[in-house]
Amino acid sequence: MTGTQIRNLAILASLTIVGCASAPQGATDPAPQPVATAAAPARVVAEDVHSFARPAQARVRHVELDLAADFETRRLAGTATLTVERVSGADEVLLDTRDLEISRVTDAAGQPLEWRLGEPVERLGRPLVVDLPAGAGETRIVVHYRTSPDAAAVQWLDPSQTAGGEHPFLFTQGQAILTRTWIPTQDSPGIRQTYGARITVPAPLRAVMSAEMETPEGVRVDGGLAYEFDMPQPIPAYLIALAIGDLAFRDIGAETGVYAEPSVVDAAAHEFADMQRMLEVAEAMYGPYRWGRYDVLVLPPAFPFGGMENPRLTFATPTILAGDRSLVSLIAHELAHSWSGNLVTNATWNDFWVNEGFTVYFERRIIEALYGVERAAMERQLGRADLLATIEELGSRHPDTRLNLDLAGRDPDDGMTDIAYEKGATFLETVESVVGRERFDAFLRRYFDEHAFRPMTSTAFLQYLDRHLLTDDALRARVRPDQWVFAMGLPDNAPPVSSDAFARVEAQSRRFAGGAAAAELATSDWSTHEWLHFLARLPDSLPAERMAALDQRFELTRAGNSEILFAWLRLAIGSRYEPAFPALKRFLTSQGRRKFIAPLFEDLMASEWGRELAREIYRTARPRYHSVTRGTVDRIVGWSS
Repeated sequence: MTGTQIRNLAILASLTIVGCASAPQGATDPAPQPVATAAAPARVVAEDVHSFARPAQARVRHVELDLAADFETRRLAGTATLTVERVSGADEVLLDTRDLEISRVTDAAGQPLEWRLGEPVERLGRPLVVDLPAGAGETRIVVHYRTSPDAAAVQWLDPSQTAGGEHPFLFTQGQAILTRTWIPTQDSPGIRQTYGARITVPAPLRAVMSAEMETPEGVRVDGGLAYEFDMPQPIPAYLIALAIGDLAFRDIGAETGVYAEPSVVDAAAHEFADMQRMLEVAEAMYGPYRWGRYDVLVLPPAFPFGGMENPRLTFATPTILAGDRSLVSLIAHELAHSWSGNLVTNATWNDFWVNEGFTVYFERRIIEALYGVERAAMERQLGRADLLATIEELGSRHPDTRLNLDLAGRDPDDGMTDIAYEKGATFLETVESVVGRERFDAFLRRYFDEHAFRPMTSTAFLQYLDRHLLTDDALRARVRPDQWVFAMGLPDNAPPVSSDAFARVEAQSRRFAGGAAAAELATSDWSTHEWLHFLARLPDSLPAERMAALDQRFELTRAGNSEILFAWLRLAIGSRYEPAFPALKRFLTSQGRRKFIAPLFEDLMASEWGRELAREIYRTARPRYHSVTRGTVDRIVGWSS
């Protein structure tokens, strides 16, 4: 069967993902899970070009880790015991690995198994092929290995890179295809696995994972403390996550809490005070939260993303600790992933919008329920502006402006743009505007229930949408779902966005553009969102005296809110406002959030004078960044080691 035939297969009777014969490839066949409706879910057929796995023959069902963290050598070492399910006649299993040092592979009784590493493939690593003993059904294999000190998923931080400054720190970041750099398993988003772990760390450090903590205080062993974890719900490998550090914990509500370094944890608990309410609002809309607890871990500043939706334990950047709870939409976003992304997962990275578009839509519904229609309207309008800017930058006929992408031969990170997030959310807003919120909410509740713990492709979702919501030609013609998913650019039936608060901001923007002094602007009660809109409405470049007037009046160079400071620094680069450059250097060297880092370096590299400054700053900052951020900025500045 060819890849084209696979992609064009219709929805079948039961849920399976099947790969084609050419490598690298992947396919998924999740174990049956209880659902909240008797309706049989659709069968999803997809090909994952970012995995070597052949799960139609043999696939990983469970991973059991026993690893020790060595901060001196910067390695994780130990074993991964994999429970492999195979069809009759399958005599080998293919695993994804990258830069792992494999010492041996055995069966569960310790008897050696034959194994070999295939040829390396750029970005994907090398397939680990293990010969299986004769038989069918379930087999356990044990891989003895250690990670590279430069494993792309694992960031080792020196004490000086933490808030406390006394102890080292480790965290992993698996999305999209980096889990294979610390766990030998089938690293495809459609291949769901349960997992358990025993992690040994130096005392007094604490380990936490995206799983249930079974030994909260740790068990004393030679050389440190051992922590044990269990994740009974099947998840894709990219959601297996580990962090080790000097961590404290605060309860927020009955099912929610926050971990952070001791000097940060109280501020984080204050910032996230609404987490329990967010969880209750989300459950009221789209059904029960199925993961037990929902906690957040605030990481050191090197974390490359705003947040990562690891089940039970969202990893979050400290850049959202604004002090006034103005940036907690990020927490709403990561919580929403507990339904869209973690519960119903994109089958391949070509379908990334199935993860993020749904989550942005859901996030804004949570924000609206908690903080009001106007705040949600402002966030929606800011998101639309980001989407239009991305389309303009790429070009409206660029294939990456489609929701359903073709990432073959490319890094899946190439698809992590505002197209997946904002165009995906706008598509769902379009459906809601046509069928009405009540019907759309009922549809989404059913969608999450029927596809819980299962993968989803773009085509399968559209067919489900046709069967259960757009049930007549008139509705379908008004929504135009195929155009939204498979065509480039932004369809012209996107619902308009508007905000009364932003209209008032724009009036002040016009006053400033007309020559009004900064001190005359009416800004006393502005929220973060209003400031962001104001700064976005200014020209890309302003005269030095106008920049200085804004800065003197509003102290923007000293802003403690990371989003406002980021917007101001972009304007400072465009205006070559040198009084802001020390703050620019501090911002770029004190945190590694790619959303902030990449655009600022792009802005600097756009001018002759800025290139030298960009490379000077990057020489200092690069060792502090996660590999995800380094990979992006290396391309921007033309870095060569």
